[in-house]
Amino acid sequence: MNIILLGPPGAGKGTQAQILQETLGVCKLSTGDMLREAVAKGSEIGKKAEKIMKEGKLVPDEVMVSMIADRIARPDCSKGFILDGFPRTLAQAVFLDETLPKLNKKIDKVIEIHVDDKALVERISNRFTCSKCGAGYNKKTRPTKAEGVCDNCGSAEFSCRADDKAETVAARLKAYNDLTAPLLPYYREKGILYSVDGMAEIGKVTGEIRKIVAGKT
Repeated sequence: MNIILLGPPGAGKGTQAQILQETLGVCKLSTGDMLREAVAKGSEIGKKAEKIMKEGKLVPDEVMVSMIADRIARPDCSKGFILDGFPRTLAQAVFLDETLPKLNKKIDKVIEIHVDDKALVERISNRFTCSKCGAGYNKKTRPTKAEGVCDNCGSAEFSCRADDKAETVAARLKAYNDLTAPLLPYYREKGILYSVDGMAEIGKVTGEIRKIVAGKT
């Protein structure tokens, strides 16, 4: 089973991809992780990407897809893969569709984790993390049991991600809506697009995704 997870920053793609990886025994592929690995290994694709990034430019779609194709061809992806964070644009989706048949593979399902923009900004901008153990909290939906004290380790030191500020989240959502949202009609036309409510509890979202993967919707 080869799956693409779509959704804006903070929709829960990473969490659901991790769960799917564990339950289906497939590979979770993050383009960020793959880029870092390619650069660290000094592969031909890694060298190209490193040079481009050092120049402050975006890695071209053909280089990104070549890197993904190289990763997908490895034995550990034989049972399938989950793409988290790719494709980001319509051009990347087209490149991917042109490349996968050469590997005798195709995308089986595209799952959109749909969220309400306003609610998502509020959810993300209220997140904070224990600086010591990494436990995650939310000022409105999941505060610490004792104010200012981590439930997990008792630390009183917390931090917030710089890109979780409300204005930053709003900008990231706009970029998603401008660049990535056009992928929805593209995959809908192919008959492989499914949508789940990303504002629901994590367990419920997981349950809906499992039904889609099992062909029960």
